[in-house]
Amino acid sequence: MKKALLINGPNLNMLGKREPDVYGKTTLEEIENMLTEKARTKGIELTCKQSNHEGDIIDWLHEAEGNVDAVIINPGAFTHYSYAIRDAIAAISVDVIEVHISNIHNREAFRQHSVIAPVSKGQIVGFGIKGYELALEVVKGGCNE
Repeated sequence: MKKALLINGPNLNMLGKREPDVYGKTTLEEIENMLTEKARTKGIELTCKQSNHEGDIIDWLHEAEGNVDAVIINPGAFTHYSYAIRDAIAAISVDVIEVHISNIHNREAFRQHSVIAPVSKGQIVGFGIKGYELALEVVKGGCNE
């Protein structure tokens, strides 16, 4: 069974309440429950984590090395400026898939650049919570196919 880690960054604990016109009405707990079940049916053991703190995310990325087959990450606002998270991803050999619920390339100018994308295997944006499901498909089939 493959193992994957889902990391959600700052303010994503407010999904369902925060800007529902942008992020939808589904809560993070509902997303995690749905993804955990979908992952199980695909033969993937999914561990879900969320933090509003950069250091937690960096620690989880370091811990992923040698312990999971892939990381799915929605870094939230850290996407645009966290060189520390970028460097943590670059330091590990685990495949990392960047996911965003909204299309960051079609939003405010400051949201249109990702410092995470250059060190990720790929980026899925703009498909709502379906983006997380698409990332699971990548984990199931591998990131190099």
